[in-house]
Amino acid sequence: MEIVTESSISHPEKLWGHVRRRCSLFKDKMIKFGKGMVKIGKDDPRKVFHSLKVGLSLTLVSLLYYARPLYDGFGAAGMWAVLTVVVLSEFTVGGTLCKGLNRGFATLSAGALGLGAQQLAALFGDQGEPIVLGILVFLLASTSTFMRFFPRIKARYDYGVMIFILTFALVSVSGYRVDELLTLAQQRLTTIIIGVATCMVVSIFICPVWAGEDLHNLVASNIEKLGCYLEGFPVEYFQSPGDGENDVAGKAKPCLQGYKSVLTSKSTEETLANLARWEPRHGQFKLKHPWNQYLKTAALARHCAYQIEALNGYIHSGFKAPKEFQNKTKEICTRMSEESGMALRLLATSMKSMTDPSPAVVHVESSKSAMKELKLVLKSVSVNQADFLAMIPTATVASILVETVKAVEKLTESVHELASLASFKSLKTATVSPEKQAPQLLHRGSIKPVLDGVDRDHVVITVLECPAETEKPQPVNGEGVKRSEVNISCKQILSADSFFSRCRTRV
Repeated sequence: MEIVTESSISHPEKLWGHVRRRCSLFKDKMIKFGKGMVKIGKDDPRKVFHSLKVGLSLTLVSLLYYARPLYDGFGAAGMWAVLTVVVLSEFTVGGTLCKGLNRGFATLSAGALGLGAQQLAALFGDQGEPIVLGILVFLLASTSTFMRFFPRIKARYDYGVMIFILTFALVSVSGYRVDELLTLAQQRLTTIIIGVATCMVVSIFICPVWAGEDLHNLVASNIEKLGCYLEGFPVEYFQSPGDGENDVAGKAKPCLQGYKSVLTSKSTEETLANLARWEPRHGQFKLKHPWNQYLKTAALARHCAYQIEALNGYIHSGFKAPKEFQNKTKEICTRMSEESGMALRLLATSMKSMTDPSPAVVHVESSKSAMKELKLVLKSVSVNQADFLAMIPTATVASILVETVKAVEKLTESVHELASLASFKSLKTATVSPEKQAPQLLHRGSIKPVLDGVDRDHVVITVLECPAETEKPQPVNGEGVKRSEVNISCKQILSADSFFSRCRTRV
């Protein structure tokens, strides 16, 4: 009788099951990868257009190889145009221009120095030529590499210095074995210029992505996130279980997380500011736009975010001050936080629309007024030792809010300076009701209708000039004021009826 073991039966099945699991896992990964690509495209469609632009640029420069007349003119040097496009294609216009101009000038200058070094080394004969070339390559490579450590050069010209070293080494070293060095250098330089020009034209004129605009929107968005947090903080901090505010607090919670991205945005802001300096004028951004002021504003916004980070630690901390003390500070702290949040919201709105940020000043002054009231309340509170320990968390929150108000004030001043340097548009002056200007009136007058012998479309107004407080009135026509008559149109009077409601009229 033949005995069939379990292992001999289950081994193929185990193998097939393992293959099926692997295939299923591969399928899940591919589906996840596809969903990730779709999500990236939906979040920022500009990335899809950038990919298409890179493909278009590569297709155009590939004609140097595909088209026979062009290939006969450039030969194998046409591959340098393809390499240039691959290296220079950046997401933003500023990034493309930065790399393109760096590569162009570095290639031109290094090529010229390489040819000069080759001619100089040739004067020393066949035996001395490689020694001189080696010394020159060592000196220029060492000096250029050390210059890359300078902060300003590293931030703006690091790529250009690297290309300078590479090009000089290639020209000077390859020239030792190549007879027609000048022709080779000319072909490479021409194809590199073609690649740079192709990248620049495609980047600027086809769905451009401006680094300056991204920086502007990023700083404004960060300020708006801070304002959103400050507006929602009082609801979240002062709520009590079962007080009916849970629904409101639940709506405010998403806004309480946005400030965290402000804390880590420094590197992105510096990169965008560096690239924005290379961009030409576009939209409302001038050629010499104050990008450094954006960095100062962003730094102040991060300082405010650090204060908010400290405030966030006291939400749901479980420490509650005595009810009496909390009632005294709740309304003032709420006003400080909400007014500061509204000020930041208005600053963000004015930056996005590039208009005068003056409306935010009203809320800043209101928050400062509430801050002074809070100081008076804290000074007037008298508690015993047991209550003092319970008051510490709430008093700390109040102290942090005071520092936050000061940070918002500095941020407001920085945005005003930015608006002045960048020439933000002025807001349309609203028509102020004359009643609100009544204390500034310097005249009193009376209206005398003229009915006989005069056009009925006109009236006579007697204007009484009020003397200054330090001067005595001089009698004229038996009165202590000066009298004069002015003729104006009735239509003008009807349009200014609210003004005459303040005047003493006589019919």
